[in-house]
Amino acid sequence: MKRRKFLKTAAIGAAVGTVAAPAVLRAETFKWRMTTSFPPGLPFYQSGPGSAEWIVKSIEEATAGRLKIKLFAAGELIPWNGGFDAVTSDTVEMNSAVAYYWSGKVPALQYFGTVPFGMTFQGQNAWYYHGGGLELWNEIYSDFGVMGMPAGNSGVQMTGWFKKPVNSLADFKGLKMRIPGLGGKIYKEIGVNVKLLGGGEIFPALERGVIDAAEWVGPVQDRRLGLHKAAKNYYSTGWHEPSTTTELLISKKAYDKLPKDIQAIIRQVAAAANIIAHTSAEALNGDALADLIQNHGVRVSQLPKDVIDELRKKTVVVLEAGAAADPVTRKVHDSFMAFKNKHDYWANSSERQFAIRVRGG
Repeated sequence: MKRRKFLKTAAIGAAVGTVAAPAVLRAETFKWRMTTSFPPGLPFYQSGPGSAEWIVKSIEEATAGRLKIKLFAAGELIPWNGGFDAVTSDTVEMNSAVAYYWSGKVPALQYFGTVPFGMTFQGQNAWYYHGGGLELWNEIYSDFGVMGMPAGNSGVQMTGWFKKPVNSLADFKGLKMRIPGLGGKIYKEIGVNVKLLGGGEIFPALERGVIDAAEWVGPVQDRRLGLHKAAKNYYSTGWHEPSTTTELLISKKAYDKLPKDIQAIIRQVAAAANIIAHTSAEALNGDALADLIQNHGVRVSQLPKDVIDELRKKTVVVLEAGAAADPVTRKVHDSFMAFKNKHDYWANSSERQFAIRVRGG
């Protein structure tokens, strides 16, 4: 009797094993390719906490290798500005960039990069996650068979590098400056000759005098590109990019083929990268700025008040003109501004009061 019971139990166990083991072996694996708009090794965007490299590694670890992604920096597989076409044509499954690079295709995408004189990190992300911003973003992208999500944020950026000091509005007339997005459109309104260059193209253009000024990101990233070797006048205020979002652009067709748990992992890794990249910039920029000043002869200044005042006026004109010309932009613009008005009411009573009254900022 005992022998029969043992043999019966063993048979059941063997049967279970024949079902369970193949299920594990059959766990489907996926191989993707991901491109970026950033030079190899660039801190924050390409390497380091919250970067493209971090995202790829985190997804592979969280999926136990079920989704492996091969990463290509700008120029290694496609040009720096070729990510949108690469994903929409299914050449690659993912791309990391900033959405305003694709504003030539859909002007409203600029709002998902940054908005001049707009919201800081807190407000911008509150709009994405809780104010309908992310839904609008993907409503636009649905026509192209892709989806987008925040995957990093630089926070307030620097105004940029100038070969000559800026003393008044007159200094911007005819100035050749590298700057993308809405900021570039607004600079045009005060006479700037705007140039759009990829990160790896900025230093040689600035060094050779092809451009007179350039903005990139902030002290950590700008130092990595060596911009302080081509210009010594570094301006702050960050009016043009108070909160610049790194975008993870994904092929919807490729995404829909993934199991639900891997889809969720991608979304959560992107959300984690959003905060981790931002906090890494906050942690490192202070030391980098001090190094630029103390060891490289960089002069840090603020744009003159008359320049800021005029840029603010032109911003209202440019944003309203863009919204009036395109119903999609109007929809996104109105959503952004309505949320900004609500968030400003809170921010003026919290963060800004703390900065002014408690810290004396």
